Amino acid sequence: MPNASSDLLLLTRRDAILKVGALLGGTALVGQSALLAGCAPAAAAPRPSGAELLSPADVALLDEVADTILPATSTPGAKAAGVGPFMAVMVRDAYDPREQRAFVRGIRALERACMKMHGVGFMSAAPAQRLALVVELDREQFDAMRRRPNMTPPHYFRMMKDFALLVYFTSEIGYTVAMRYTEVPGRFDPCVPYTPGDKAWAPHA
Repeated sequence: MPNASSDLLLLTRRDAILKVGALLGGTALVGQSALLAGCAPAAAAPRPSGAELLSPADVALLDEVADTILPATSTPGAKAAGVGPFMAVMVRDAYDPREQRAFVRGIRALERACMKMHGVGFMSAAPAQRLALVVELDREQFDAMRRRPNMTPPHYFRMMKDFALLVYFTSEIGYTVAMRYTEVPGRFDPCVPYTPGDKAWAPHA
């Protein structure tokens, strides 16, 4: 009889992201084949370690950027869900070297843009200043991607925003607090009553 412990398939959070990403159009979310193929073990040169790619200060900044995109309201925000650290893991493990370089350069570009707009770095900016910057960068990335829909790598803020959304809505908080989650799916019902403002149902990975 097979060993149950050896045959048990554990669904990791990265597996869930791959599955949800495929359902949502993963190549559109984070650029080309990064999500769908990039999570496979690399056969070539080893990936850089987290310390070589993103510093603790970079990760802290990503946490704050994500929390500006998805702030706490009636539900916890991105920072509470640990989005920044997991974004760093995905950049390290799912992006190829060119995309990694573009993402790291994007962090520096975001800091320069904040200094230009407000005279302070992002971590020192007030919440309203951070929001103004994020809105401007979102407009910039939208215009850039509209002009060049096949832009590779995508605009850096597009990568940050898409990762923030993907990681948040596949986190425990995103699944069980921001959305409605039922551990065991019931029957399919195409006509469930919906009241404006109700939470969306969390998809099953």
